[in-house]
Amino acid sequence: MTDLGAVFRPQLPPERLRQVVRSAEAAGLEELWLWEDCFLESGIASAAAALAWTDRLKVGVGLLPVPLRNVALTAMETATLLRLFPGRLTLGVGHGVQDWMGQVGARVESPVTLLREYLTALRALLAGERVTTQGRYVRLDGVALDWPPATAPAVFAGATGPRSLRLTGEAADGTVLDASASPDTVRTARALVREGRAAAGRSGDHPFVVYLLTTTGPDAAVRLHAELSAQGAEPDPDLGVAGDARAVADAVQRLVEAGADTVVLQPTGDEPDPEGFVRFVADEVRPLVP
Repeated sequence: MTDLGAVFRPQLPPERLRQVVRSAEAAGLEELWLWEDCFLESGIASAAAALAWTDRLKVGVGLLPVPLRNVALTAMETATLLRLFPGRLTLGVGHGVQDWMGQVGARVESPVTLLREYLTALRALLAGERVTTQGRYVRLDGVALDWPPATAPAVFAGATGPRSLRLTGEAADGTVLDASASPDTVRTARALVREGRAAAGRSGDHPFVVYLLTTTGPDAAVRLHAELSAQGAEPDPDLGVAGDARAVADAVQRLVEAGADTVVLQPTGDEPDPEGFVRFVADEVRPLVP
């Protein structure tokens, strides 16, 4: 069965999160995903609150920007959440928006090098290993978690360009694609990830999480067009979906057929009813997605 989730957009104030996650839990939504966007909301703080307010809901953080965070801190925070809420957190990391990283003095010359070093160290720390490394950006001297997770978690990485996608195959456990990914983009990304995995001698599953910009209701098409235009996206029938549950489920299925394992429905930043959106995903779209 395809995993289906929804996004709590950080354009909403943090105090709105409790109501949305409780609506998601009550509706039976499988996964709620959070973003750490500058300078809106913390991904880790929001995840901790969402997990504490619910008993069953799984929470994904996609993505934490690695230039902003020391890898040891990310490992500590992730391990803490995994021990408090076993099996309910999915972590994704990525390059971060480079302009934002520049604003805080964290922009690096080689984002790909940083992400490779970061993923290698983070996965080792979460596996309970003691890590010593002197990389270009990641430097650790005998660092080990005192309270590692009981089981090493999958660490996802976000990517768009060919080099970064090959890197996720090489060094991550799964890949996150943003809402600019069409079905053709997913197919291309899977091929690039396979190249990276083959080059690294890795085998086994490598799941893909894909965001899908989604609007419903009487003004759905207008809001979808406005959001895509604001992002500078060219008109493309394969980007985003506006319509009823059947139209949304069909769009989800196209991504699944292209290689998505989890599809996360992403409302527009001006979604008028966030609680209603998560109920729509759980009550109306989920039954139509095999």
